[in-house]
Order: sequence, then structure tokens, then C-alpha cells
Amino acid sequence: MPNHLLSLKEFSKEELVWFLERAQVLKKEKKAGAIHCQLAGKTIGLVFEKPSTRTRVSFEAAMYGLGGQVIFLSARDTQLARSEPLKDMARVMSRYVDGMVVRTFGQEVVNELARYSTVPVINALTDQHHPCQVLSDVMTVIEKKGPVENLKIAWVGDGNNMANSWIQAAGRLGFELILACPKGYEPDGIILKEAQAEAVRPITLLRDPAEAVAAADVINVDVWASMGQEQETDARIKAFGGFQVNEALLEKAPADAIILHCLPAHRGEEISDAALESSQCVAFDQAENKMHMHKAILEKLIGGN
Repeated sequence: MPNHLLSLKEFSKEELVWFLERAQVLKKEKKAGAIHCQLAGKTIGLVFEKPSTRTRVSFEAAMYGLGGQVIFLSARDTQLARSEPLKDMARVMSRYVDGMVVRTFGQEVVNELARYSTVPVINALTDQHHPCQVLSDVMTVIEKKGPVENLKIAWVGDGNNMANSWIQAAGRLGFELILACPKGYEPDGIILKEAQAEAVRPITLLRDPAEAVAAADVINVDVWASMGQEQETDARIKAFGGFQVNEALLEKAPADAIILHCLPAHRGEEISDAALESSQCVAFDQAENKMHMHKAILEKLIGGN
């Protein structure tokens, strides 16, 4: 298994399945009252150029829940904003902590840190990939709908980092994925082409959300303007008209389809309040599963177990 988690494409199907199965075991053990201490004596550094509530708290809770320690560094606490070479930061941090969890803008940042780090680097979000989130989302899908390779999953909205990681997951794990994105807001073309080349079931890009959700087991949605794109909000709201997951769109989908949203949600934009609060929406179970998946990732990469 790779030493770093930068995107999902570096991992085989068997390795991704290991994370999914291990996270489920850790969740069951926690619910049963088990005390985990696999990472006692270990420390991770959370290096967050982009702020986050769920990602920070879930990684901290995961590490503490395994008996380890956490050092949190925001953008103002590091030298990244002052142009310190990433290779210098990687080599210094490697002597202080047992792993780095990095949430930043460019994918090149985590790639460069991983190149020079002697401890694992985990991508907690870049503008191109969000692998840990998608692993926890797939875990949620399996809990609610059964084996993922039997399912049809729809993505409605922006072809962003989440869409890219969903595409890579589909290519590796073998489920059908249909993406509905407005023109000009497609996922990364290279990532899409590579995943389609290895996929055993179709990975399709459409323009019509209703066509995408028809016969879908899972409907996935995310914000229209991600962090760093706030200046594009008005243009994106206009471009994404008709792509809201709401009651009208859900009428086009099977009644037992579940709705995923990685949160935070902009109610009334990409998803209606009624859809988010409906019994079909599992966004809060999805949010909980981030912690359990992060435990599995940390245990494997930091602990070597």
C-alpha cells in the first residue's frame, strides 16, 4: 500500500476495499464501547490552509480516538504563506510528527510535500481531489444500499474535486457513475478519461440532471461555489440553474434513492431545505463516517497496521 494518500488512483481496488471494511469494523467497535489505542505515542500535524469544521474535528477525533496526539496548524501558523520551500517544510515536519494531514489549494502542494516527507502525507482536500471524503461517502453508500459495485450513482452539479475523486472511485471499485454538469463546469478531462479506460461499468458525463438521477440508487450533490471561488458565486448560480436537488428533481428518481451531501450545504442553492431534511438524505450519517474512515486511514498509514 502507498505511504501517502494523495488521490484514490494510487490505490488498488483491494486497498480501497480494505479502508472501507476496516472503517466499518472500527465504527462497530466504537459503538460497542471499545477503547482504541493503536496510535498511542504517535502525533499528526494538521496543516490547514483552507479552514474546515468537519474535516478538522473528524481527523482530530479520529486520532485522539486511536490514542494519538494532534498539532493543528492554520495558514497563519505556517511558513507556506511566506514562501518557505515546501521541501524544507516537509523535511522539518517529518522530524516532529508521524504524519501530516494537509488541506490546501493546489494538488502540487501535497505532491511536493509527499516527495520530500519521510512520514505519510494525507490529502484532506485540494482543488483537484478530496479522497478521504469520498472514501467515507462510499462507506455510507455501502451501509445504506449494499455492495457498491451493484449500484448506480449520480453526481449533480459542479465537476469539482469531489466529482474527480468520485470518478476515480468508480474506475477502481466498479460502480456505475453518471455526472450531470453544466457546460464549462465539467470534471477534469484527464481524470475522466483515465477512469473510463479502466472502468468495468459506465462513467458517463451528461447535461441533464433528470436523466442522471433516473434509476439512480444514490444522488450526490455539493456546493456550486467551492472555497476560493466566492467571486464566481453569482455567475455559478446562474450557470447551475436547473441543477438543484429538490422535490421536482427527486420525482424523476426512484423513491428509495438516497441523497449525499458532504456539507456544509447552501440550502436553497444546490439543494433545497426540504431535500436536505428529507428521510432520503443521509448527509449527517455521511458526516459521522468521516471520523471512522479517518481512523482507518490513520491506523494504516501512520501505524503501519
